[in-house]
Amino acid sequence: MTISEMLDKVLLDLINTGEIESSVIASRDGLLMAAHMPNGDADVFAAMSATMLGAAETASTELEKGVPDRLIVESNDGKLIAVGTGSKALVVALTPPDAGLGLVLVELDKAAENIKKILA
Repeated sequence: MTISEMLDKVLLDLINTGEIESSVIASRDGLLMAAHMPNGDADVFAAMSATMLGAAETASTELEKGVPDRLIVESNDGKLIAVGTGSKALVVALTPPDAGLGLVLVELDKAAENIKKILA
C-alpha cells in the first residue's frame, strides 16, 4: 500500500465515524496531501487551515502557553477542527453544527497518531 493510499484510508475512517462531513491532510506549509471533500476546494481549504493552525501555534507560543493540541473554529453552520500530526502535517475535519465534539476529537487524535506513523 502506498503512502497516498494509507492517508486516504485514514480519511475514510474519519468520514465513517458519521460525525465528519469533510476532511483533509495537509503539509505544515498548506500543501494538500489527501482529501475527502464533497464540496469546496480542497487545495484552498488545506492552505487556509495550515495558515490558521500555524498562527494559533505562534500566538500560543508567544504567550508562553505552549503549542496547542488543536484549533477549533465554530460557526452556526458547523465546526472546523485542525490537529497537528507532528512536524510534517496536520489533519482537518469539518462537522455539522450539532456534531458531538467528544467523538470527533477522539477520532481526530487517533488519525493524527496514524498519520505521524505513516509519514515517519
